[in-house]
Amino acid sequence: METKVLSSGMPHSCLPRSYIRPESERPRLSQVSSFQDVPVIDLSSHDRPQIVHQVGQACKSFGFFQVINHGVDLEAVKKMSEVAHEFFRLPVEEKMKLYSEDPSKTIRFTTSHNVHQEKVHNWLDYLRLHCYPLHKYVPEWPSNPPSFKETVRNYCMEVRELGFRIEEYISESLGLPKDHIKNVLEEQGQHMAVNYYPPCPEPELTYGLPAHTDPNAVTILLQDVDVSGLQVLKDGNWVAINPQPDAFVINIGDQIQALSNGIYKSVWHRAVVNSDKPRLSVASFLCPQEDALISPAEPLTEDGRGAMYRGFTYAEYYKKFWGRDLHKDASCLEFFKNE
Repeated sequence: METKVLSSGMPHSCLPRSYIRPESERPRLSQVSSFQDVPVIDLSSHDRPQIVHQVGQACKSFGFFQVINHGVDLEAVKKMSEVAHEFFRLPVEEKMKLYSEDPSKTIRFTTSHNVHQEKVHNWLDYLRLHCYPLHKYVPEWPSNPPSFKETVRNYCMEVRELGFRIEEYISESLGLPKDHIKNVLEEQGQHMAVNYYPPCPEPELTYGLPAHTDPNAVTILLQDVDVSGLQVLKDGNWVAINPQPDAFVINIGDQIQALSNGIYKSVWHRAVVNSDKPRLSVASFLCPQEDALISPAEPLTEDGRGAMYRGFTYAEYYKKFWGRDLHKDASCLEFFKNE
């Protein structure tokens, strides 16, 4: 089987034409500055009202924040990063056993975003895993590297608990009961994308991932500490989010924007690449149950505000998200906006 995956182990001497963005869509890396005011929230604080306030301010002003002293075992984080790097160092023939371009598959190794829909490809390969319930999905996961299943299983459990805590803070910051978001989202699914961005010969001509908002509720991102690549849109400008040791980047997705009635913003973000080093990130997504009805709480629609979006199920939303080219100026939420 001929493969277009990038993590073959062979260096890339030039950028294939199918990855070159039109001039108007290029990342303009020289114009991107490092963002110094990233909200960093210490979750070990005993002052819960302060954490809730900080989370609310970050969700309203930025759509993302970093968390430190987050309670996730740092040894589990270290092992997760190591086993992810090990997976991408495997022979390409081994990885190709998992290759699929079907987004409905619960495990797949693939490339770009949507190879058949998009006009220009993205400079990444990734392993996509469904993670909850674990007993259902772990048997499907790779057996190579040998430690993969146990390591990723432990990491998934820890990150899921962190995600639930974040959702409680978000609920409270909106003036709602702490379990409101968890109750609306019902028995939440959990997915993981292990993203690998190889060194790129011409990084100014392409993206690892172009600008997008996440379709899920909450994303918990683990980044390589020594290689930056995540950028977010702030006040109309792209700014680089430098990795911080022992921290996660938390960003809210489209479901939280809809549930908050647009008070909180799902952040536009992108991944850029570089010519020197590979970059790896592990994104964990908490997702509503497929038939969960996403609509804002009544108190958030009062005072003449009205509901910004019509009610929709997550299954309806997710199908729309994966059925389009990722590189669009409009959020997928636009399809569900009330007139």
